[in-house]
Amino acid sequence: MAFKYPAARRDESKVDDYPGTKICDPYAWLEDPDSEETMAFVEEQNKLTMPYLEKCAVRAQFHQRLTELYDYPKYSCPFKRGNRYFYFHNKGLQNQDVLYVQDSLDEPATVFFDPNKLSEDGTVALKMGRLSEDCEYFAYGLSSSGSDWITVHFMKADDLTVLPDVLERVKFSCLAWTHDAKGIFYNWYPRQEGKTDGTETTSNINQKLYFHVIGTKQSEDILVAEFPDHPKWQSLVTISDDGRYAVLSITEGCKPVNQLWYCDLQQLPNGITGLLPWVKLVANFDARYSYVTNEGTVFTFLSNLDAPRYCLINIDIQKPDRQHWTTLMPQHDKDVLDFVSCVNHHYLLVSYLHDVKDILQLYELSTGQLVRDLPLDVGTVAGVSCKKKHSDIFYKFTSFTTPGIIYHCDLSVSNPEPRVFREVEVKGIKQEDYETTQVFYPSKDGTKIPMFLVHAKGLKKDGTHPVFLHGYGGFESSIQPYYNVAYLVYVRHLGGILAVSNIRGGGEYGLTWHKAGTLGNKQTCFDDFQCAAEYLIQENYTTARRIAINGASNGGLLVAACVNQRPDLYGCAVAKVGVLDMLKFHKFTIGHAWTTDYGCSDDPEQFKWLIKYSPLHNLPQRPYSGPSYPAILLLTADHDDRVVPLHTLKYCATLQYGVGNSPVQCQPLMVRVDTCSGHGAGKPTTKAILEDTHVFSFIAETLQLSWKN
Repeated sequence: MAFKYPAARRDESKVDDYPGTKICDPYAWLEDPDSEETMAFVEEQNKLTMPYLEKCAVRAQFHQRLTELYDYPKYSCPFKRGNRYFYFHNKGLQNQDVLYVQDSLDEPATVFFDPNKLSEDGTVALKMGRLSEDCEYFAYGLSSSGSDWITVHFMKADDLTVLPDVLERVKFSCLAWTHDAKGIFYNWYPRQEGKTDGTETTSNINQKLYFHVIGTKQSEDILVAEFPDHPKWQSLVTISDDGRYAVLSITEGCKPVNQLWYCDLQQLPNGITGLLPWVKLVANFDARYSYVTNEGTVFTFLSNLDAPRYCLINIDIQKPDRQHWTTLMPQHDKDVLDFVSCVNHHYLLVSYLHDVKDILQLYELSTGQLVRDLPLDVGTVAGVSCKKKHSDIFYKFTSFTTPGIIYHCDLSVSNPEPRVFREVEVKGIKQEDYETTQVFYPSKDGTKIPMFLVHAKGLKKDGTHPVFLHGYGGFESSIQPYYNVAYLVYVRHLGGILAVSNIRGGGEYGLTWHKAGTLGNKQTCFDDFQCAAEYLIQENYTTARRIAINGASNGGLLVAACVNQRPDLYGCAVAKVGVLDMLKFHKFTIGHAWTTDYGCSDDPEQFKWLIKYSPLHNLPQRPYSGPSYPAILLLTADHDDRVVPLHTLKYCATLQYGVGNSPVQCQPLMVRVDTCSGHGAGKPTTKAILEDTHVFSFIAETLQLSWKN
């Protein structure tokens, strides 16, 4: 059936001048989220989309089954502060996880902080929480409707008394307590014109670092670092394990590099009273340095300095010249050094990424020598909890079919052995019914790309199976095995195959893998993803018309670019909160930070890269007579102030005007605009279940999949 889409006004006079090129932007008016015309456009789109999604044949069954299977207990690793243990827990269908406390691991736990009491619909989320070193205070950052903006509140950790201190205008922030619990470092943005509720598009620049003294007003907070000559710089403070140093990491954009400054807090006779006397240990953006620990003046950093797979280096701040730096652990021949934390004073807990699967080991801090392996199945370390001054290690293992096993290891005993501390089972899902494999397929240039496949055990490769192909490929982010009930419902009840392709641009094999899919090499990501689909067809798992591709944020860009380049290769495409206008993304909220991955249209050379694949600018014009597009579902949200909705709205209007008016286009081209929702973090359970239901119901409807009991 053909669809009649809402008419959207085209303003052909709106033309932007790029280096040597004029580009028409007829739907630029959709960049104003508050205009009546934009709101009417969103309303008309939802009037088309929501009834369609609600009437999909498998919608009721999928929602019921997903809700049943989602209703299992979820736990984080316990973490120790002072003499008490804390952990997050969700009984199953609570909208937000609850923070619990217990006096010892054997004592009963009580509720410490419950975000569900802050809103009826679960749209107020605990975005960040920090207990002071000896557990005197709890600082907690709350976000509303999924926005990145945070309001920080404080309470006493012993009797849960809420303090009057409130910090506003906090975003992309650290929360770092001094060890005496007198105050906390945090990041703040200056006031701007208009709203700051997450629906605005104003650029986030001129972030500053402040110190808040407990018991005072925010207006009295102390400015400790600012960068007026560098409005796009962002900073984060870490307090050293011994409490003596404030370690400042400064970034510009998302490139894995930072400057490294520090301040000796013991050398401040009157305490923190103004801009700190920062010592610039590294004053360039040549490499990444992440604080691990320090023994006196000798600091250990996780770094990619001359080490694309990362290494550990020691720097004695009394001899700061680079010629005195030493390597504690060199980079591995193949695996990526992914995570390091100090534990029990003398040890390092180290996680390596080996072909997208985690390896966990214990090393000596003094020598960098291996002490022992920690047992781990094939999958992902989804959480770790340890501190230098404590002997406990907790780590949480997960995979595509394992919801979570938490292990505990106490290094204070002789011959310590990890034991299962907590294991969760999901009633109604049998792990033995599923099979997970990893394949390595060739991309366009011959590079072998890893891909996970999850499907029913004993699956026959007969070319009939629907595939849900997921990818990301950006910002050095690796997609490791993770548990998602909706995926398993799709595999079990819709007969599908889950395929997760670890394309270049991510961090699966370190910095070289990442750089191979960024800037002028971005097309490599799309080639890798298209080759994943072709591999699945060639290996007789499926056919093109039974492949649904999916991605969010940078992954939404991936999906939309691949649909433009190969509309014949997929039956359905789901692009969530995608970056789709590659010529203007840097102008809105925090978009300027992504130019390190994408480039910027203000630069003539980089404009040439971007215009070649920008999803918005490569949609077919009207009249369109080419091959029909797959069914497309776009998702965005009114409070997404990371990738603002205008990307999706402009793309949708252009898609429907061109492709949507083609006589050969029978599959729907729709957008779902959620309300009181953001980019994804902190989304309440009810909204997450409904969104997954709509996505997989749309896939089932458009690929003509039937429900299997």
